[in-house]
Amino acid sequence: MIAGGGQAGFQTAASLRQGGFAGRVVLVGDEPVLPYQRPPLSKVYLSRPGTDGIRLRGAEFFEESEIELLRGECVAGIDRADRSVTTESGTTVGYDHLVLALGSRNRALPVPGADLDGVAGLRTVADADALRAALPSARDVVVIGGGFIGLEFAVAAVDAGAKVTVVEALPRLMSRVVSEPTSEFFAGFHRARGVDLLFGTSVSRIVGEGGAATGVELADGTRIDADLVVAGIGVRPNTELAERAGLSVDDGIVVDETLRTSDPAISAVGDCARFPSPHAGCPVRLESVQNAVDQARHVASRLLTGEDVPYEAVPWFWTDQGAAKLQIAGLVGGHDRRVVRGDRDEGRFTIFCYRGDRLLGAESVGRAVDHMAVRRILTAGAALTPEQASDVDFDLKAYSKSLTSRPR
Repeated sequence: MIAGGGQAGFQTAASLRQGGFAGRVVLVGDEPVLPYQRPPLSKVYLSRPGTDGIRLRGAEFFEESEIELLRGECVAGIDRADRSVTTESGTTVGYDHLVLALGSRNRALPVPGADLDGVAGLRTVADADALRAALPSARDVVVIGGGFIGLEFAVAAVDAGAKVTVVEALPRLMSRVVSEPTSEFFAGFHRARGVDLLFGTSVSRIVGEGGAATGVELADGTRIDADLVVAGIGVRPNTELAERAGLSVDDGIVVDETLRTSDPAISAVGDCARFPSPHAGCPVRLESVQNAVDQARHVASRLLTGEDVPYEAVPWFWTDQGAAKLQIAGLVGGHDRRVVRGDRDEGRFTIFCYRGDRLLGAESVGRAVDHMAVRRILTAGAALTPEQASDVDFDLKAYSKSLTSRPR
């Protein structure tokens, strides 16, 4: 039984079948559409709509794989003693093992006027459809939040001909996930495309007329015209179901190194799971396709083989912001040393991030080869010294390909 029809839930079901599991597989998803990819929603989907290109699989896959897909349905409760779940419609489904792939939801914009027409978030295909319909007539767009989603949407809004302002409460773009030089590059990139960037300030209210947004007011009283306001201020993990069931929760559903919850008959994967990461050195919750897919495969493998292997996959992330593609390997938070390869002025560079002499990860813009090399190095648990990283004659690709993965 799998609760959650997003990337993690779908991959769990698919991996079980691909691995030869012959028992019953039930996948419950709260959206009425077939499981789909979320990353394109803030990118190409805004200009090229249609769910065919983003669906993870067609309806025939679920039929042929004998995966019972319950669409537009939520799990309302878990009876751990009886090992069963009850959906909102009243259906009861038993389980030998339950996988919680509950995902996350957008943080609500906590200001007056957030309920006006023209104020939106971007999380689901329905959100993307509404924004795509609004973009052609939008003249002034304000994006609240300078993270991946907000900046990807800013690109789409500029391409649609709108004047775009990004309001970021912190001092720089994407500050929670990238280093200062990478933030500075993307700030320059967006400014060159006509985007106004406001840092160190916040929105105090959305102003409107006739029930529709007409602008935003900042904390210092400044007013910015806006007929479309998009909030990208982060997400919250969906943990309420786990809390009601008495499972351990702490900014996510707490799991051990094998992704089991405090109930060994229940696992959690994806955005909703907080797990001990050897790459972070502490429990973390990661919001990425890679993490969702790899954790789903890991749990499926454990259920198929019965082997308790720690989850140690190297985290990686990406964002496409127009012509600028950023790829991140590893977790670079807390680094105290940086080495740069390439040319930031040309938009082709990699920033290697170290704590002391230990490579934590790398941020690559326009250098996919470097990104793949760093992923292989981190997966192998191998060393890459700052001196090697800074030496343009050191063949990073060849070195990474010579490595083998570290023993599990």
